[in-house]
Amino acid sequence: MGDFMNSSTSGQSYKFKRVLLKISGEMLMGDTEYGLNPPTIRSICEEIGELAADGLQLGIVVGGGNIFRGAMGEKLGIDRVVGDNMGMLATVINSLALQAGLETTGIYTRVMTAVNIDRFAEPYIRRRAIRHLEKGRVVILAAGTGNPYFSTDTAAALRAVEIKAEAILKGTKVDGVFDSDPVVNPNAVKFDSIPFMDVLTKNLRVMDSTATSLCMENNIPIIVFNLHNEGNLKRILQGEKIGTLVN
Repeated sequence: MGDFMNSSTSGQSYKFKRVLLKISGEMLMGDTEYGLNPPTIRSICEEIGELAADGLQLGIVVGGGNIFRGAMGEKLGIDRVVGDNMGMLATVINSLALQAGLETTGIYTRVMTAVNIDRFAEPYIRRRAIRHLEKGRVVILAAGTGNPYFSTDTAAALRAVEIKAEAILKGTKVDGVFDSDPVVNPNAVKFDSIPFMDVLTKNLRVMDSTATSLCMENNIPIIVFNLHNEGNLKRILQGEKIGTLVN
């Protein structure tokens, strides 16, 4: 595919110009127990594609937990470093699936990896990633940080800082950040907003502590929301108060 500039065709205005979307691998499973669910991926890609076509600059970091996690390898007797390497490859599979889904909507993308897999994707180079964003391409950032022991949450925070994203939008299966697990506790209380330091001291499951600290140090807000609710992503970007704001 040649060069392509996503342009605004609907006159939509958004709160941010450039954001990083963090999607867990589990989000791509839909109602299945493992792997990739085509209708779920199609739905996510259509929503992202609409935003990209309106001129929003989007970076995406996707996890690999729907295929493999490093911690799973430990249970199988696999060395943690090897297991984490396998998890990085799982994120590449998910990234290529998102790329294929987005390009069916007419949006050009680039998958950039933190490890050298040049037959499948470009190597991650910060300036090149920013240039892709400026040209209107959705940039999918795969393979985490390229290092074991670091989560894709940390990768998302790191890449957001590097590409100068104005916010991290973390798409989850729940409606925001709660004081306890809402799946287990039906009386869990949702926060509309919460400071970074409270997330760290209360050990709330927003992003891991390394990622949260990195966002706090660089003043990058995190918005945690339910990605399964169709339209939530666009509504947040238009300024509606959905989910939980961590700042």
